[in-house]
Amino acid sequence: MKTIRLGTRKSRLAMWQTAHVASLLKAHDSQIQVEIVPIVTLGDRITDRPLSELGGTAVFTKEIEAALLDGKCDVAVHSLKDLATVMPDGLELAAYLKREDFRDVFVSASGVSLRDLPKGSVIGTSSLRRIAMVRHFRPDLQVTSLRGNVPTRLLAVGKDVPDAKPYSGPALAGTIMAAAGLKRLGFRGYVTDYLPTDLFLPAPGQGVIALQTRADDTGIMTAVKALECTRTRTAAVAERTFLNVVEGGCRLPIGAFCMYSDTSIELCGVILSLDGEKVVTGRYEGTDPLAVGRALAEQLLNNGGADILAQVNQTLDKG
Repeated sequence: MKTIRLGTRKSRLAMWQTAHVASLLKAHDSQIQVEIVPIVTLGDRITDRPLSELGGTAVFTKEIEAALLDGKCDVAVHSLKDLATVMPDGLELAAYLKREDFRDVFVSASGVSLRDLPKGSVIGTSSLRRIAMVRHFRPDLQVTSLRGNVPTRLLAVGKDVPDAKPYSGPALAGTIMAAAGLKRLGFRGYVTDYLPTDLFLPAPGQGVIALQTRADDTGIMTAVKALECTRTRTAAVAERTFLNVVEGGCRLPIGAFCMYSDTSIELCGVILSLDGEKVVTGRYEGTDPLAVGRALAEQLLNNGGADILAQVNQTLDKG
């Protein structure tokens, strides 16, 4: 087989994930050769503005998808939570790898848990979902924008890690991050709290690596599909269907997570206002991930979620 070129962001986590995919492909077929093609995205170029100001959706994936369509790579390696629910014509999500830990975690500068932080402490995060959840759980805390790769965000809360860009922002009491990224990079020892999902429901697709190919490249698709985890695909389809129906993305404070048994799936979802004061939650059980995702989205929208999101979008559009 020809060499498979894997397109990816240049961040440390993205490169780790892509090297992991390369090792899995080689383990499945020793004849496969792999080349990693680093690509700089809009979200990587502009790091001094919140993601919501950049449009939120696809800021870490658009250039990689363009490279895939142009034939500059054969497979795009994505963190699924960064990927828009509607992708360009001609591309397909060929495989979902087995999901890593889906939870959010709190990394404390002092070792104090998020629940026990002193009133007025400053938390750093760029996610509107996490901002809204902090404001709901601890309205007495302050939240400020914090962007950058995993090492940079750890440096911002006083952790000594390599490859971190200098941080010159306000003193932070802690930050909220994805457990999956910290575990993949060997930084799980910095975790202070694994945040409970009843308070911090993750972003749809969090913890999942997705492999995207050209829809007509059957040879590459066949090789990639060997890495598929069917349970992860089921969960991802339910969560992304929910996200698509509520017309959300990285820009909006929305969370969802799918649990499954041998006979059914159960999807939990949440929509929050930016200040965390209004929260609509729900869950829906069934067997078809598309139907479950759609039904839960409609349930939450009809129960007040549509009004919340309209207000959120109006606020964000005003800048």
